[in-house]
Amino acid sequence: MRLTCMFSFILLFGAAGLVVFIHLQDPEEIVHQQTPGIKYNMGFQQPKKDCVSSNNQDRRLRKNTADGVATEKQDNSLHPSESVPTKLQSTDRQQSSIMFAMKDQQKGEEINSIRLHKRRRRFIIKKSPILISMNSSILNLPTLKSEDRNNSKWKSLYQIQRERKRIMRETCSKYKSNNRRIITPYHVSRIFVEDKYRVLYCEVPKAGCSNWKRVLMVLNGLASSTKDIQHNTVHYGNYLKRLDGFDHKGIYHRLNTYTKMLFIREPFEKLVSAFRDKFEHPNNYYHPVFGKAIISRYRVNATKEALRTGSGVKFKEFIQYLLDVHRPVGMDIHWDHVNRLCSPCLIDYDFVGKFESMEDDANFFLHLIGAPQNLTFPKFKDRHSNEERTTTKITQQYFAQLSPSQRQRSYDFYYMDYLMFNYSKPFEDLY
Repeated sequence: MRLTCMFSFILLFGAAGLVVFIHLQDPEEIVHQQTPGIKYNMGFQQPKKDCVSSNNQDRRLRKNTADGVATEKQDNSLHPSESVPTKLQSTDRQQSSIMFAMKDQQKGEEINSIRLHKRRRRFIIKKSPILISMNSSILNLPTLKSEDRNNSKWKSLYQIQRERKRIMRETCSKYKSNNRRIITPYHVSRIFVEDKYRVLYCEVPKAGCSNWKRVLMVLNGLASSTKDIQHNTVHYGNYLKRLDGFDHKGIYHRLNTYTKMLFIREPFEKLVSAFRDKFEHPNNYYHPVFGKAIISRYRVNATKEALRTGSGVKFKEFIQYLLDVHRPVGMDIHWDHVNRLCSPCLIDYDFVGKFESMEDDANFFLHLIGAPQNLTFPKFKDRHSNEERTTTKITQQYFAQLSPSQRQRSYDFYYMDYLMFNYSKPFEDLY
């Protein structure tokens, strides 16, 4: 009898607990978790930089909005419309979807935000970058002023820009799948901000980046002339702001309203320039960090002095390191792909300049943004001023040290940069 009573009591207690649990469980949360459009694609996100979420409601709203827009775009890709919209209609539709998502989130945030997302995202937020939704750029290319339209030089440079952007977009469309257009703070970590003239500049090393930083400092009123700014001030003074230093609203606003530009260089020439700068001159970072690892892995019978200092890396050894999938030391921005540094298939750059036509392109850009007329792009060589610049001829001399197979693999390594920025093959035997 006593056992029967105890057993009945346990059953009643369990049933009561189940009723309480069901009562407390929010049915909206169950529906939300089962919605097929809201998923976290961990493989898509960049693992290099983690962002810790705060309790700030504005950040939570922006994050929820980003997920909502990404979800809507996924749904649209699964159910395409019967008619193909024009580019302008696509832009308007993306902008309206963002505004619509923000209004819906604002209405229901106080009621549902914490309950819907707190449990499920607690782990995700700690382990992955915060997503920022990115629509098409409002600025495609600054328009020529009426008085410039009769200037043959400006018109020619303007048409060159249109062609470069066309090729870049077509390449992205053909080889990249970025329909979601989700940008993390990692993607904008190389972009410098100049708020006065509303400029975003993506830094590509060995493509005039030091002098471009000088120009941005002058535009920002930090100096009166580019000649007054020393190399260490440019790179280590921290006078320029980076885009990833802003909150999500600041990043999103600048990406969509500022003039975004980058300058690139022929990939092999850029690579040789980086090698000469970092390994053929004294350097207290690249020699011990990269040089020692390269010599230790790829040089047979290396001397103790070479292993100790890391000095004297040969170009062929450097290429062996670059092409090795199991590199003894990681990648560096000075020889990384422009495609990885600036994400041109995610960020719709308004202006694409080239190192080979630096003077014309740079001064045309300054003209377009309305910079002071006395400000021109500096011509002086930033480092090792007595040494000849890396030219096509010098680049060919370095690559002549390699086997045809190494040249081909090097070209394959930078293939997307060659294709995206319309550079021709540097050697005839490449395919």
